[in-house]
Amino acid sequence: MSSTPPGFDLGAIAEERIQAAIRRGELDNLPGAGKPLVLDDDLLVPEEARVANRILKNAGFVPVEVTERREIALLAASIPGIRDDAERARAIQKLAVLELRLGARRSLALGRNERYREKVLAKLGG
Repeated sequence: MSSTPPGFDLGAIAEERIQAAIRRGELDNLPGAGKPLVLDDDLLVPEEARVANRILKNAGFVPVEVTERREIALLAASIPGIRDDAERARAIQKLAVLELRLGARRSLALGRNERYREKVLAKLGG
């Protein structure tokens, strides 16, 4: 059940405010204007979360999951190059812990957000 009042359309309000700012010229001459967005750093983020994460990132915040996914990717990529057996074993153990932590965070998120849980289960065929 939604906590927003009936008839409340946040998307429409945001769009109207953006259009008003455009009419006033407040969005003219912004850095990067007319250039395509570089979305390469969003490859590890689910498509439906990319816009929200970009807004947070531009405000100086990086979601914990993004940080963890980057750390996992870097560690996994480094393991084949580790020659010392003990060091490689520690890296593999650390990778397992990071992946377990990320999985646990996802499980908690699914339990708290019924709509998201339903969408995930529908995509998985369950």
